[in-house]
Amino acid sequence: MTRLRSHILTAGLLAGLSTPATAEFSFDADEATQAYVEANLLGIFYHELGHALIDVLGLPIFGQEEDAADVLSVFLIDALYEEESAVDLAYDTAFGFLGEAEQREANAEPPAYWDIHGPDLQRYYNLICIFYGANPDERSDVADDLGLPADRADYCPDEYDQADYSWGAALDEILTDHPAQTIRLGHIEIETDGGDFTAQVIEAEVEALNQDFRLPAELTVSIVPCGEPNAYYDPQIREITMCTEFADNLMAWAPE
Repeated sequence: MTRLRSHILTAGLLAGLSTPATAEFSFDADEATQAYVEANLLGIFYHELGHALIDVLGLPIFGQEEDAADVLSVFLIDALYEEESAVDLAYDTAFGFLGEAEQREANAEPPAYWDIHGPDLQRYYNLICIFYGANPDERSDVADDLGLPADRADYCPDEYDQADYSWGAALDEILTDHPAQTIRLGHIEIETDGGDFTAQVIEAEVEALNQDFRLPAELTVSIVPCGEPNAYYDPQIREITMCTEFADNLMAWAPE
C-alpha cells in the first residue's frame, strides 16, 4: 500500500472540497468533534469492509471474523494515511471504543462476553497494540498516552507482522494503479444532520478506495436510517450498510 492520504477528510469537508452538505442540514459541532465522528465512521466502515473482503475474496479466517475485521480497520488506518493523520485517526477510533465502554458502564450494562464482538476495552487495546506495532520507533508516545501495558507492547510488532502477512497479502491482490468502480454507492437516505455528515464521509471514502482497489465482484455501500446506531455487511447482496444514527451517537460520546 504505497499511496498515502495527506490528511483525514474533515479538513476537506469543512473547506467544501467534498460533497457539500444539503441546505437543510448542518452538522453543528466544533472541528475536533467532527474529526472524532469522522474518524469513527471511517473505522466502522473499514471494519465492515473487512467482512466484505473476507466474503468477496474468499479469505480463510482462523478465529473470530469480527476480530479479523477489527484488525483490517486499524491496518488500513496505518496503511492509507501519512503519520500525523494516522495518529489522529488512531486516537479518535480508540476513544470511540472507550466511549462505548463508558456508555455501557453508565447504563450499568456488564460487558457482553457472549457477543460475537469482543468487549469494548479489549478492542481498544487491540487497536492500540497493532497501531503501535506498525511503527514502534515513532509511536511509543501513543502507546504510553493510551495506556498500553509494557507486557503487551513487547509483542505488538509481532502482532502487526501477523496482520501484514494476512491482510497485507490480501490487499496486494486487489491493488490497482487504475481507478475502478468496483465499490459503488447504493441507496442513500438522509433524515438528520448526522446522516448528512455520514454520507459526506462515506461517499468521499468510496471514491478514494476506488482509486486504490479493484475488487473481483461489485460491492455496494448504502447509507440509510436503521432505527439504531449500527453498521453491517450482507453477504447475500454484497452490501455494506452504514446506519445514519451512528454519527449522532458518536457526537454524544465525543471527548470534551
